[in-house]
Amino acid sequence: MEINEKLRQIIANQLRIETDSVEDTTDIVEDLGADSLDIVEILMVIEEQFGVSIPDDEVTGLKNISDIQAYIEANMD
Repeated sequence: MEINEKLRQIIANQLRIETDSVEDTTDIVEDLGADSLDIVEILMVIEEQFGVSIPDDEVTGLKNISDIQAYIEANMD
């Protein structure tokens, strides 16, 4: 499964929405209504699934699937 598809599933599962609702440019907070706890839980799953560590100061720049995918690709071992 490719990174993009896996990210869509993680976010959809965490927010209990349909995978089709999550597009590459969909803002996770603004468009999908994720709160800070949702974000923390999503990031924990992403870190575990992809073997990356996302520092707190990087989180604010990860607003959608495209941002997260680019971060993962740049920081995967």
